[in-house]
Amino acid sequence: MKILYFYQYFSTPKGSWGTRVYEFARNWVEQGHEVTVVTSIYSKSDLVANKFLETQYIDGIKVKIVNVIIDNKQKALKRIWTWLVYLFFSSWYALFLSADIVIASSGPITVGFPGLVARYFRKRKFVFEARDIWPQTVIEMGMLKNKLLQRFSYWFEKKCYKASSHVITLSSGMVNDILSRFPETKVTSVPNSANIVLFSNPSSHEINEWRDRKYAIYTGNIGVVNNSEWLLDTAVELTKRGRNDIYILLIGEGPLKTDLANKAGQMGIDNFIIMSLISKTDLVAYIQHAMVSLVPLQSFPILSTSSPNKFFESLAAGVPVIQNTNGWMKDFLEKHEIGFTIESDDYRSLANVLIQIADKEIDITKMQVTAKTIAAKEFDKDVLAEKMLCVLKSVVNTN
Repeated sequence: MKILYFYQYFSTPKGSWGTRVYEFARNWVEQGHEVTVVTSIYSKSDLVANKFLETQYIDGIKVKIVNVIIDNKQKALKRIWTWLVYLFFSSWYALFLSADIVIASSGPITVGFPGLVARYFRKRKFVFEARDIWPQTVIEMGMLKNKLLQRFSYWFEKKCYKASSHVITLSSGMVNDILSRFPETKVTSVPNSANIVLFSNPSSHEINEWRDRKYAIYTGNIGVVNNSEWLLDTAVELTKRGRNDIYILLIGEGPLKTDLANKAGQMGIDNFIIMSLISKTDLVAYIQHAMVSLVPLQSFPILSTSSPNKFFESLAAGVPVIQNTNGWMKDFLEKHEIGFTIESDDYRSLANVLIQIADKEIDITKMQVTAKTIAAKEFDKDVLAEKMLCVLKSVVNTN
């Protein structure tokens, strides 16, 4: 089977970004399928290109690179420009590259355009992979206020779903949302995965002083959507209680990184530490030695459908999760007793839990063992790659 995969943020484990597409595509190639990924250069990826349009082969995956750099720090107009450049050249590939099936993986939602081109101009089978519920997320958060653009965005979202033979989502919450609005849509949840071998086996990477510290870890984007201010508030609260022996460690980049680091410095908060991005393989050790992993988001209801990589990778490492949404992650943690849900912005309660864990008033030993077991059973990259491949085969084999 020839699979053409449009995804703008492709990365391998050498980068500092999610590796879902890499892991799935590599699995499919090993099974004898031909996979071509059309991507661009994301600032957190490990991809490097010399030509504007370049073809590379990575572990058997043919990677078509549109050499335009995307960075979360870019201003809005610059980011829109990078999306449009990718849209144009990916649509060209959609017209001229052969494929039995085409996958368009959002966001941004504009990646759906080459999928529509392949569907309507080349009569390809089309699968849309929804990584979030767009545009509802940006509208609910007040990031897209223009009514005309809102209507157009909802129309385009509907078009992507209607044109798809099947829709893949990254959480059960997304499935429920889509079916509530488009009940005739064929939808399957294939959540984000974890490299079980990488995250569950002891890492040889040296983490120096962090090995003996008590800390909660946050990895990923440092920004408003991720409620990063809440983590600083918690560090301040811990310091007020004389518990600056408990650290909040953030590893990542984002628009609030500098601002939060400066605030912590001005207030003399020593237990709030921000490290720059590191590769996925080096990150493992920091996660494995943490007391808990923090998965905070803003309190907007739509964010309860989110499927953060850190959630799956932390559980695979045997690290309980603390999160603050009221959706599927809360239900999952409660069902398996492998983490905690705290009300959004309630930094005092978060501080309470961290102190209780640090002082062993809450024993997380059983959680650690269960988390590894559950992750290996439900979130293994190869199991989920096979689940998605079964969907692709069913689409290709359906008239």
